[in-house]
Amino acid sequence: MSDPSLQANGPGRPKDPAKRRAILEAAKSLFLRNGYEGSSMDAIAAEAGVSKLTVYSHFTDKETLFAAAVKAKCEELMPELLFELGDEVPVETVLLNIGRAFHTLICSRESIALHRLMMSLAAQDAKLANIFYHSGPQQLLDEMSDLLDQVRRRGLLAIDEPRHAAEHFFCLIKGGHNFRLLCGCAEPMSPDDAEAHVREVVELFIRAYRP
Repeated sequence: MSDPSLQANGPGRPKDPAKRRAILEAAKSLFLRNGYEGSSMDAIAAEAGVSKLTVYSHFTDKETLFAAAVKAKCEELMPELLFELGDEVPVETVLLNIGRAFHTLICSRESIALHRLMMSLAAQDAKLANIFYHSGPQQLLDEMSDLLDQVRRRGLLAIDEPRHAAEHFFCLIKGGHNFRLLCGCAEPMSPDDAEAHVREVVELFIRAYRP
């Protein structure tokens, strides 16, 4: 599917994908550093090394830019390719790859900072919290649900409700450790511990839904 933000901005004037990436990187950096309200479009333009007009030509307003920044962060670590169910790849391998990527995403410094920001803003600005949820967590949940529906239809796992199973999977990957990270009372897992955790979750998930 083509990205509307890369469509032509007038006859023969396609938008510059490099500038778009620079704007997204600047937005992610400033939103985490200064918060949503503390990050102006002027500041984002300056950080990206482009004009404010260029920022608005790619993203119509700050809410749109925030949503795109959240989505870009998720796609960076969890591209759509992860959720493809190949004919020759065991479902366990697919789940392991998704579990590893999701665990890396939610335990990253940027993700922890962004979740803390959203928690602090949730009571003040429900609209912004909804933008965050639908741009990131909701999209991942939709992709996982579609994958598990394919798994169900192929008879690989006995899943009655793919949506519920997707939520169970991600919640298991998060576990208690991610909550402790959000609270600031734990350090990130070592690579070996993270791998062991993901493997344990996938084994438990497959055992629960084995035909």
